Amino acid sequence: MNTATTAAIPADTFHCYAVWDRSTRWFHWINVLSVLGLIVLGTIILNGKALGVSSEGKILLKVLHVYVGYVFAFNLLWRLVWGFIGNRYARWAAILPIGRGYWQSVREYVASMRSQQPVAYAGHNPVGRLMVTALLLLLLAQAVTGLVLAGTDIYYPPLGNTVKTWIVADGSTPEQIVAGSKEHIDSARYQEMREFRKPFITVHVYAFYVLLLAILVHILAVVLTELRERNGLISAMFHGRKVFHTQQPPKDF
Repeated sequence: MNTATTAAIPADTFHCYAVWDRSTRWFHWINVLSVLGLIVLGTIILNGKALGVSSEGKILLKVLHVYVGYVFAFNLLWRLVWGFIGNRYARWAAILPIGRGYWQSVREYVASMRSQQPVAYAGHNPVGRLMVTALLLLLLAQAVTGLVLAGTDIYYPPLGNTVKTWIVADGSTPEQIVAGSKEHIDSARYQEMREFRKPFITVHVYAFYVLLLAILVHILAVVLTELRERNGLISAMFHGRKVFHTQQPPKDF
């Protein structure tokens, strides 16, 4: 915190609130790192030909993408569970844009921002809840479609063995099928499988681009909110506490 700013504010106007619990903070940073890894690997895979990546190299990149995807998916699954058992600010009632009077709170918050006197919220503000919900839906779409593609492309769990059993040629066994090879595969069944996976590819790719945009908007909104409200929004995701400079306590939801 800037020393000059701190000195200009009476000490009795500082109010510190524990908001983000440890599990929520761990989820956030594991998610950041895994999404960054998936973005880098996914971008290289999508542009493999232009980058001169060999067939073997592309398989390796896909395997790495899947392993990072497992970390991402398990972390997201834990956050979905934590929304039911976490502290009051981590629960769905404080995250989703629902509840009596929610849209009225959105109008009031937007009006307060325009008046340069934003209403303080301990957890997510009403507009922030819309952004968080959109991000979670996009992340969930990526996780579900990614797991399907892992099984239908390089035959990894949870669907890999099922897919192998589906496409194996008569006289061969599923164990003989390997990623990147057409040996031991029935061509007609393989084509059926490829048709099945097409919509999942479409959702995965387009949701990827939308997610990139949403992440940029999210980062910009967090920075602007930090500058406007000066409540330690960014640092709170490290230590869990927000600091407010008003006599009035912040709203919970």
